[in-house]
Amino acid sequence: MAVERTFSILKPDATERNLTGAINAMIEKAGLRIVAQKRVRITKEQAEQFYSVHKARPFFGELVEFMISAPVVVQVLEGEGAIAKYRDVMGATDPSKAADGTIRKTHAKSIGENSVHGSDSPENAAIEISQFFSGNEIVG
Repeated sequence: MAVERTFSILKPDATERNLTGAINAMIEKAGLRIVAQKRVRITKEQAEQFYSVHKARPFFGELVEFMISAPVVVQVLEGEGAIAKYRDVMGATDPSKAADGTIRKTHAKSIGENSVHGSDSPENAAIEISQFFSGNEIVG
């Protein structure tokens, strides 16, 4: 399996409850390295661009408002099969359906406030990473 990079966001519901360290510990325990990380406040424009794939959906406005409601932690994770591995450790979007020991089962408040985002493909990982990080900010 190839070493790859994926993008992660620790969402406002996680940062507001001071869960950055606990979630990072779960990420590292899964065998992923955090090769870039910063705490930021996403602008409305950034959130609209990031979630533009959902623009036609009824929850788009609510999602954007949630993502700009408090700081987030954006990250680049690296490891063998990082995209699939991180999606496994995140768990199902609905925390009530997430497997025990996953981030969402352990920390998410609801489907909407589900604590984390992770890329779903190598193409999206590259796009998402480039929205928040320049090359020299990623150090492996």
